[in-house]
Amino acid sequence: MAKSNPGYLGVSEPISLGGPTEKDVVQTAEVEKFLADAGLYESQEEAVSREEVLGKLDQTVKTWIKKATRVSGYGEQFVQEANAKIFTFGSYRLGVHGPGADIDTLCVGPRHATRNDYFFRCLHDMLAEMPEVSELHPVPDAHVPVLGFKLCGVSIDLLYANLAHVVIPDDLDLSQDSILHNVDEQAVRSLNGCRVTDQILRLVPNIPSFRTTLRFMRYWGKRRGVYSNVMGFLGGINWAILVARICQLYPNASPSMLISRFFRVYSQWKWPNPVTLCHIEEGPLGLPVWDPRRNFRDRGHQMPIITPAYPCMNSSYNVSTSTRYVMIQEFTRGYEICQAIDENRATWDDLFEPYPFFELYKNYLEVGITARNEDDLRNWKGWVESRLRTLVLKFERYTHEMLLAHPHPRDFSDGSRPRHSFYFMGLWRKQTAQPQEAEQFDIRGIVNEFKNAVLAYAHRREGMDIEVSHVKRKDIPVFVFPGGVRPPRSSRTVARSSRTVSRNVVTADGQVGNQLGTESWSDPQSALDHSGGYQSTSLLVPSVSSKETQSILNGHPNLHTESLEHEHPGHLLGSTSPPGNIAVLDVVTQPNSMPSTSSNGAPTNGLDMCFSSLHREAERIPANNPVNFSPAVVDELDELASYQAKPDNKHVLPVHGSSLEGCSGRTVGQTCNLSSHGNNHLKRKAEEELEVFFFLLTFFSYVFTQLLMLYISLSAWCDLASSTIICLYIDINCDSVFIFKKPLELAGPPVGATRASTSTVQRKPLRYSCATY
Repeated sequence: MAKSNPGYLGVSEPISLGGPTEKDVVQTAEVEKFLADAGLYESQEEAVSREEVLGKLDQTVKTWIKKATRVSGYGEQFVQEANAKIFTFGSYRLGVHGPGADIDTLCVGPRHATRNDYFFRCLHDMLAEMPEVSELHPVPDAHVPVLGFKLCGVSIDLLYANLAHVVIPDDLDLSQDSILHNVDEQAVRSLNGCRVTDQILRLVPNIPSFRTTLRFMRYWGKRRGVYSNVMGFLGGINWAILVARICQLYPNASPSMLISRFFRVYSQWKWPNPVTLCHIEEGPLGLPVWDPRRNFRDRGHQMPIITPAYPCMNSSYNVSTSTRYVMIQEFTRGYEICQAIDENRATWDDLFEPYPFFELYKNYLEVGITARNEDDLRNWKGWVESRLRTLVLKFERYTHEMLLAHPHPRDFSDGSRPRHSFYFMGLWRKQTAQPQEAEQFDIRGIVNEFKNAVLAYAHRREGMDIEVSHVKRKDIPVFVFPGGVRPPRSSRTVARSSRTVSRNVVTADGQVGNQLGTESWSDPQSALDHSGGYQSTSLLVPSVSSKETQSILNGHPNLHTESLEHEHPGHLLGSTSPPGNIAVLDVVTQPNSMPSTSSNGAPTNGLDMCFSSLHREAERIPANNPVNFSPAVVDELDELASYQAKPDNKHVLPVHGSSLEGCSGRTVGQTCNLSSHGNNHLKRKAEEELEVFFFLLTFFSYVFTQLLMLYISLSAWCDLASSTIICLYIDINCDSVFIFKKPLELAGPPVGATRASTSTVQRKPLRYSCATY
């Protein structure tokens, strides 16, 4: 629960308490009109239809829980008292859903109605028999198990949590932490959806302004291609927390003011410092919370956005280095346009220009999947989409973040090829302080490892296939463009000048030395700036299907049978010649003359050139100069910088440090010192290696100590064993075997001592029965 702060909400005092001016009121009216014209508000009829669907779903789960209780063997009186309750969360609960949006719902049931036995079986069968239900799709093995379907044409994602309660009351309050007693992790994650949504609404000072701003930002994120949690960008809950934090920092601002402040704050935010709406508390139940001081995995999160409900978690753990760079540049671009809007040099339409994904990069990866029927394709798509993020992470990890990948957030379909879906990734090389010549990246091992992991899908059926291939910008299929028409080159937003790119002879592997074919070609859209310009990078990319991969796994002699090494993933094992279907491509990075619009030192990949040349000329801001701010804005930025240093310092990541280190000044437009950024990168790597070294040293010291103690124990045991004699005595009368022990005289009598007299009486042997066999 959030701590109560006198006078304000959140973990720190507001940056500004100023309210809107007349101009801000006019701009807010323009924002609301823009959202209405874009069709982001549902009609009254659709709102009533959603209420009816939720009512029908509530009646269905109440009927289901009574049936489940009767099957469990309870009496009829207890069956009549059995109850289940439906809660909503997500965009519908926040009040920012649009026409045709799905409804995120949670079903809460008693402890005897388990998830696997009753929810995914009994309730699933009931829904399957209802004529109003279609596209029923259970996902019991997901991180958060969900049952997806359409009820009367409305898409519903239904989660389930069975509490420790015997009977679910109608006035159940999910905000109490005691609701989490004696529930499993999946139930905790399911309950957190509703708990986080309700807590956000409690922590914002002005709910109407929050909803308008959030609706605006969600639409902007979808238009600019940064709205997709599964692809490594931000999802609905992430945007809600980010907007809610801006509302806390500017509690009296209007939506138009909040939009501008949003871009200003997060374009210069010192990631990976977390964004929190309340203090992170341990809680009474001992559930794990986000804490980079204790949890090593939490230290690697790129953009921590912490949920406000216990247990506090990072809702943006899918964000990678590549996607963070893209989003920061988009935030910077958004703030530049908001400044132009304030000066009447731009409109809100300019902020929502579609993202020119297929015009920004020279090289792309195309991931194509296919299945035999629509149901298999839907399941196959869900699995592949969840794995695409790992491919981006492999690029970053195995190339030491020198080769980055920008995944497109949605899939594409070719009308001429039914039951096929395609995903694309733009590739670029991270810009460093020293421009380098063409550098070769062999990513065949990475791609093959990714494909093998995808093909290991537990529910894979015959016909589910995947292909990964390299596509140049000029060869992008036309079905990805609006209307199936490739835009003319004159309208593209990338470099206009005609330049020539030549390729040198490259080898498939340095140890093999076999040359691949070379070519020289001219492309007006490809830039080679001889005055310090683009850095050309060669890649080796496989273009084989999963069927060929299966033959490889079955022992077919092929170059792709290598096992991936962590130090050099492109190293090919057990091969003597390169395959003929390996494509060599050049990744062209950005010229040094292009400004780095991100204050986080993000690589300039042309995203800031999304403005038309007319806007640049109208703004009269040179493309290579930083943005200048008025003294009032600089003062406010100073307050924000000081604010970021205050709250929750205990949760600042200790390993990676701030991605804004090496930046001079606090203004958004100031560029980062690339040399300092590179030094920070090397320093971070050295710290990680040093940490691994100390861990191994501690581990081997512990092992050595244990072995030494074992040796001492064995030596003592051997000394004790040598001081006794063990013999066997067989008693013929009772046919038993007895173990005898007799002390051994280790030393003779002293010199000069008289020998004891020997008795002539025959002594009986001492019998000590230890065991009988």
